[in-house]
Amino acid sequence: MSASQPLLETIEADEPSVAPTGNVGSTQTKNAQTPVVLTPTTRTSNQMANTEGDAESGIGAIFRQSSHPLSLFFLYFFRIAAITVYVLSEWFTTNFVLTTVIVVVLLAMDFWNCRNVSGRTLVGLRFWNQVDEDGESYWVFESRDPSRPANPVDAKMFWIALYVFPALWIALLIVSLLKFGFSFIPIVILALVFNFTNAIGFTYADRDAKQKWANSVAGGAWSLGLGGIGGQLLTGAVKKSVGRVFGP
Repeated sequence: MSASQPLLETIEADEPSVAPTGNVGSTQTKNAQTPVVLTPTTRTSNQMANTEGDAESGIGAIFRQSSHPLSLFFLYFFRIAAITVYVLSEWFTTNFVLTTVIVVVLLAMDFWNCRNVSGRTLVGLRFWNQVDEDGESYWVFESRDPSRPANPVDAKMFWIALYVFPALWIALLIVSLLKFGFSFIPIVILALVFNFTNAIGFTYADRDAKQKWANSVAGGAWSLGLGGIGGQLLTGAVKKSVGRVFGP
């Protein structure tokens, strides 16, 4: 190295100073790995939702799976509204007559809707009291064809509403007695009459429907050529088993 040669010209750069050209981003994207995010869960593979709709739950899922969401909505709307007005009326008004009228109207609408609309559409049952020419009254029950079963979600929500709300009114009756709120007791008694009438009526209608189904199954034994002793045994077994489960 000569003394006249500058020192900087003798030092070579470690890396070229020319900036890399080309689609650098695409190369890095190809080499980069997709990050994996692990989230803790206790659900099994069979319970995992495959679609966004399956991931929804709660009230929205119930109405989405219902075959008659409008009937299901009004079944709960009238019952919840009657209890809500009864419980919260003292916070908004001191007019006892207004509260009584609103609650009675809601109870009457619920009674009619449950017996004529919700019961028929949700579980395929209907009942009413009829008076014959001799002046004797008797119950009449109707049920849908057993070959067309009710939606499981509709049936479950219907029977829950049918049995839970009478229990709530019984609890409100006990509270009224403990608080000496005797002025509200007639409203609670009327609510219990409406609710228990529907509960008992639909319970017997459901029992009658199952009994008819048992009779049709037993009668089908004869059409299948199981007459004689075999048909009698099958008929008696089916009737006894259904009667033991659902009562007389």
